[in-house]
Amino acid sequence: MSARATIEEVATLAGVSRSTVSRVVNGSTSVSPEALTSVRAAIASLNYVPNRAARSLASNQTHAIALIIPEDTTRFFGDPYFASIIAGITGGLRSSDYLLNLLIASEDPGDKMASFVRNGGVDGALIVSHHESDAFVDRVADAVPVVFGGRPAHPHESDYVVDIDNVAGAHMATQRLIDLGKRRIATITGPQSMVGSVDRVLGYRAALRDAGLVSFAEEEGDYTEASGAHAARRILALGVPDAMFIASDLMARGALTVLRTVGLRVPEDIAIVGFDDSPVALTTDPQLTTMRQPMYLQGETMAAVLLARLAGEEPERTTILSTELVVRASA
Repeated sequence: MSARATIEEVATLAGVSRSTVSRVVNGSTSVSPEALTSVRAAIASLNYVPNRAARSLASNQTHAIALIIPEDTTRFFGDPYFASIIAGITGGLRSSDYLLNLLIASEDPGDKMASFVRNGGVDGALIVSHHESDAFVDRVADAVPVVFGGRPAHPHESDYVVDIDNVAGAHMATQRLIDLGKRRIATITGPQSMVGSVDRVLGYRAALRDAGLVSFAEEEGDYTEASGAHAARRILALGVPDAMFIASDLMARGALTVLRTVGLRVPEDIAIVGFDDSPVALTTDPQLTTMRQPMYLQGETMAAVLLARLAGEEPERTTILSTELVVRASA
């Protein structure tokens, strides 16, 4: 097996100093374009692979980022939202030198997750799907640079957030139902321990208020298909609405199953609008009218903001991404 190329050999071939090669490898911008081109060519020619352990010791960096998702594994593996946002984060990190560590836990017994971060396990963290009760999130944010996907329940002026315009999206979804002539409109909400879920309720209520209507019913779910089914049964126990705005596609699929079971037709008897435009929206019968939220873009933007912070830059503290109504057969 041939010996592994050294940084000194790269420097000799490129005709530059060892420190210049080190700056290029570490992503520094204080290198001339000519030197950058020469070093990159030498790296490619020698198939040079940086010694990550040595670099970490020298710079006190791990070159690792944590993606923290405070949910149980059932919710994580069952909701396509997470696959989309992780794909975006991975895409955003692809050209960087950082590795992504995935940490999934609805609780942090023994403070293991927070301690891992606080003790230097990663250089920064991305946090999505956080709840009001997730106290360990604050301990993580005190230890390393953090970017939140969605506004945290306990916000600080120093927070960096990439969020979806949930209020506007829910307003648009409800307005679609109103424009179809619906007047007895119910909603199945997400967990009210999450800021984004609360925002979707606010948008729903605002659209009704603007139209001079009142809510037929509001029942809470937890973004799972089963919770959508349970909430739909609770609504039907109060009467039959002529429309529902449902705060996720998965919950909408659960509700559709219940409506079909009791003999109600969609959209003839009840029109349905979901939220996400995940692959689930195409698997229902009928296919879901839904609000498309840019999940991949959210992940990609979160990664870009965190990379900028780790590079010592000052990116925008709050980025709000728009939603889009996608009309299909359910409304």
